[in-house]
Amino acid sequence: MADASFTIRSLEPKDYADWAAIYNCPQVQRNTMSLPFGSEDAARQRLEARSDSFRSLVAEVDGRVVGQVGLNVERGRRSHVGVVGIMVHDDYTRRGIASALLAAMLDLADNWLNLHRLELQVYTDNEAAINLYQKFGFEIEGALHDYAYGDGRYLDAFEMARLRPRP
Repeated sequence: MADASFTIRSLEPKDYADWAAIYNCPQVQRNTMSLPFGSEDAARQRLEARSDSFRSLVAEVDGRVVGQVGLNVERGRRSHVGVVGIMVHDDYTRRGIASALLAAMLDLADNWLNLHRLELQVYTDNEAAINLYQKFGFEIEGALHDYAYGDGRYLDAFEMARLRPRP
């Protein structure tokens, strides 16, 4: 999938340096479970150790990976569920990259993996992300108090989910 300014494709092991750079962005660290000072070697190892249940798409600009969306497909009685995570490099926000990544992942989940329920967690003060998820049909199902620690404080999160629309 391509836009005038970026291309959506599958995440490859060779992308580890760009992937690590995204994880090291201050806003990505603030809005994900990422910790500061992640190494390229740790990113490479993590990419090489991916399970078969994990799908990942990236946005590429001029040969550089600047965004990523991941989908982990659950197993057993929850094999109809996928857990979504998304991040965009701080220098590339507000360009439609997150929307394009999420749309591509929803197409994969709905039309190829036959997933019925998608879930995610988002910090309650991340209004831009909450608005994005709601635009794609995710609804807030509950609040998770003191969900994570970051920026020197405990952070609350929303549990959000989207059920695949029926035809």
